[in-house]
Amino acid sequence: MRMHLAVVAATMALALAGCSTSGSGGRFTGASSVTGPAAPETIISAMDGGLIGGSVGAGLSASDRQTALQAEYRALEHTPAGKAVDWKGSNGSGAVTAAQPYRVGSQDCRQYMQSVNAGGQTRSARGTACRNPDGSWTPLT
Repeated sequence: MRMHLAVVAATMALALAGCSTSGSGGRFTGASSVTGPAAPETIISAMDGGLIGGSVGAGLSASDRQTALQAEYRALEHTPAGKAVDWKGSNGSGAVTAAQPYRVGSQDCRQYMQSVNAGGQTRSARGTACRNPDGSWTPLT
């Protein structure tokens, strides 16, 4: 029994070795500005619609979806854990809140939530995104 517990403990330690939280006190510690040839618009478009591209963004204009996607990027890249990034568009508004960053292999990842108020309804979606070396964030599906 004692040997079995040691094996389980060792296996768990190895499994968790690839994941760790940042010691940043809730603030993402990756590069806060992007250098090199990639422009912020390119990085934001690389997010493949983010959460707002799903059903939570249904009924929003293209410009409102772009505003919401920019808020997703700001929440993931620059905002301390638990602090909302509010956005307001022409026919909707919302907020994006990212959780504490954590590391998976060589990538920093964050869970986040997007809430949208449009047409008298409030919708929300949750997701996870990981940061790429070029500064873009890839939503996990």
